This record gives sequence, structure tokens and C-alpha cells, in this order.
Amino acid sequence: MNVLFQKFKEVLFAVTPVTVIVLILNFTLTPLDYHLLVRFLLGAFLIIIGLTIFLFGVEIGITPIGNLMGNALTRSNKVWFVGLAGLILGFFISIAEPDLHILAGQVQTVTAGVLSQTSIVVVVSVGIAVLLTLGLFRIVYNLPLNKMLTLIYLLILILGIFSSSGFIAISFDASGATTGALTVPFMLALAYGVSSLKKNGTASEEDSFGLVGVASAGAILAVIVMSLFSRGDELSGSLELQITQSSSIIAPFLHELPTVAGNIILALLPLLITFLFFQKFSIQLPRRAFKKIIKGLLYTFIGLVLFLTGVNAGFMDVGSLVGYRLAMLEQPWLVFLIGYILGLAVILAEPAVYVLTTQIENVTSGYVKRRIVLFALSLGVGCAVTLSMVRILIPGVHLWHFLLPGYIISISLSYVVPSLFVGIAFDAGGVASGPMTATFVLAFAQGVAEATESANVLIDGFGVIAMVALTPLIALQVLGFIYKIKSQKVGVDHG
Repeated sequence: MNVLFQKFKEVLFAVTPVTVIVLILNFTLTPLDYHLLVRFLLGAFLIIIGLTIFLFGVEIGITPIGNLMGNALTRSNKVWFVGLAGLILGFFISIAEPDLHILAGQVQTVTAGVLSQTSIVVVVSVGIAVLLTLGLFRIVYNLPLNKMLTLIYLLILILGIFSSSGFIAISFDASGATTGALTVPFMLALAYGVSSLKKNGTASEEDSFGLVGVASAGAILAVIVMSLFSRGDELSGSLELQITQSSSIIAPFLHELPTVAGNIILALLPLLITFLFFQKFSIQLPRRAFKKIIKGLLYTFIGLVLFLTGVNAGFMDVGSLVGYRLAMLEQPWLVFLIGYILGLAVILAEPAVYVLTTQIENVTSGYVKRRIVLFALSLGVGCAVTLSMVRILIPGVHLWHFLLPGYIISISLSYVVPSLFVGIAFDAGGVASGPMTATFVLAFAQGVAEATESANVLIDGFGVIAMVALTPLIALQVLGFIYKIKSQKVGVDHG
């Protein structure tokens, strides 16, 4: 019960700021119809309850599966088996990630079904699986993280030149969306287990970081490769804002529930089958521990169904409408200001950010203070959402104008910053772009794009998750650089 209450507090803290912002906007700049506002509040309630149950399920079900499978892989002592298991597990765990389903649903809506939700989820999951496997090999063979990231992002840059701008935005958003509440704990558990297979025999703290960063790049590569084989130039996007026509409050939730439940069963089933296979032939847990994990998977399912129903039926529509009405006021500074406030609210309220900042303070023995990291991240994410609004409202400003220099700076920093910080920074991109970014901020950006004559929802409406995910790469590596200079200074003083 203590764990469940702790999760509830975390989620409540994450969802409340965005809900308060919408209520303030409702009574000031963007009044909403009564039934829409009630639907939004009901959606927020379902998100809080669903996400609480989901995170509880992840803690007692998904994370132990990651640990057990990581340990089972190391017991086999065969690198090829690690590779094969990495491919299978990477694919299955990515398919079950809720943030990815939300993004893929938005892509399907905006492209009027030309890019289906299923195709995006499957393609991204294949990319995650391949790069996760390469990331596991990196740990085993002790390869430098910065060199691997340089090669991956160089390949992304080369392929990106031949891809359409709509796909570029979706690919980088997919990268931020796949590293969510389900995949991150699982990958970290897998990395920890596999690090004991290292060729030099010594597992270090650095091995726990970097795998998520490498795997998430697989999402970018997969969508870009997909664009090279599809009719990318024919894609055009629009967002049908017809939500005000439905005056029913409960009907949209009842309509979403069976579809969402069916999708989640299909998403979690492969993971359950894989676990049962491992249980029979390798892990062989005692009955009590086995039942606890099955219970965890059931909680994960119930939580996901409630969360995604709340998002699809009550939250996303209002996010789009608020963005749309705000942009229709033709006061760009208002859009920039609300964008910045949303960025601040999203990062400061993200539970995983608190875990990450505490981890950094512990790893650096208190040199890099938690509140400084939090300040750097909140400043960065606020700017990232504001720059996304600038990109939508000002013609001629494109996503790559920010992403290209951003990633060049990030990769360059990885050669001068302690390798521990490189791993933490590239993993933190997924931490920053959590459930509230994937839901409300993305919908808000698309609403702004729909109301802006010079903007295309497909090209300009996506990319906000990518901008948020880029922020920690620079912010945390800069902090790592400061930490390096401080430690050298302390060393000189002691010398």
C-alpha cells in the first residue's frame, strides 16, 4: 500500500499543474464548453488513477521480469543468445509502451490513416529492438559510448537528407516517446544484468547508463528508413477539430474503452508469453514470486487501459482546442508564454526527473547539486517548448534548424565530458519527455499548428517531443563539464 500511495502522489504531482493551467485558461483566454471541460477533468482523473496502477504494475511485474531475464541471459554466458534475446525483448517491450501508442494514434489522425497507428508502432519497435541489441553488445565488448553515438547520429544525418520533413519530425518524436515509463526501467534492468558478461570482467556504474540513449536512436532510424520506402512527399496533415459537436460526456470514454483494451492485450501478450517461456525453461521462480509478477502484469494492463482511455477521450482533444483557440487570438507572445509555462510545468512535475536528479547528486558525491540540475532542465525544457511554438508561428523556421546544431553540440560535448555524464544525458532525453509531453504538450502544439495559416500540422505539429528530449543532452553534459573542471580544481588544490 505504501508503494501504491507513493506512485499516486507522484502521478498527482505530474498531472495537476497541466490541469490547473487549463482551468486558468478556461476562465481567461480560451473558454471551453461545459461538457468539454467536464470530459477533460474526467480524463485527468482516469489518467491519475490509470498511471498510478500502471506504475505500480511496472514496479512489481515489468521491472522484475527485466532483472530476471537480464540475469538469465548472463547465466547462458553466450553473446549470441544475448543478441537474440535483446531483439525479441526490445521489440515486445517497445510495442507495449503507452507514450508510443499515443504518438502513433496522433500520426494516424493527422495523416488521415495514410500512416496507420499499427505500422508506426511496429516499425519503431523494430528499430528499438535492433539498437537495443547493439547497445547490449556495446556493454559486453566495452565499446566507447560517445563513438557509438557519433556513428549512429552520423547515419541519421545522412539518411535524414533524403527523408521528407514530415517524417523527420515524427522520427525524433518517436525517439522521445518510446523511452517511457515501461521501457526505461526494463532496459536499465537488462543493462545491469548484462554488464556482468563484460569481456574485461568488471561491471561499472557507467554500464547502467547509455543503453536507453542508444536504443531510442533506433526509433529515429526506423522511421527515416520507413520514409525512404513510402510515399513521404504525398503526406499532408490536418487536424479535424470537430470535438465541440459531441455534447456527450461519457459516450467518448465508452467508445474508446474496448478499442484501447484490445490494443493493450495485443501489446502485452508477447511479453507475457516470453516471460512464461523463460519461467518454464530458465528462471523457474517459486510459486509466490511468479504469482506476484503475473499480478503486476495485470495491474499494468488495467492501468494502461484507464490511462489511454482518459488520454484519448478527454485530454488530447482539449489540448488541441486550447492550442487552436490561443493561436486564433493572433497574439504570438501569448502562445510563447503559455508554451514556456507548459514546458516548466511538464518537467518540474515529471516523477522520473526527481529520480534522475537524485541519482546525479549521488553519483557525483554531492558536487552537482540536485536543485541545479532541476533548474537547468526546467529552463531548457521551457525554452524547448517555446522554440517549438516559434517554429510553428514563424514561416521559414524548421525543426532541423534546432535539432542539427543541438545534436552536433551534444555529440561534440560527449568527447570532453566524463563518460558517466554522457550516458546519463542521453538516457535523460526519455525522462524529460514523459506522459504529459506525449499527451497534452503534443496536442497543444498541433492545435497551434492547425490555427496557423503558414503551418502544416504534419510538419510543424510534430517535433515538440523531439525538442524536449534534446534539452537534457546539452544541459546535463554542460553540468558534467562543470563537474569535471571542479574536480580537477579540487585535485590541484589538494596536490
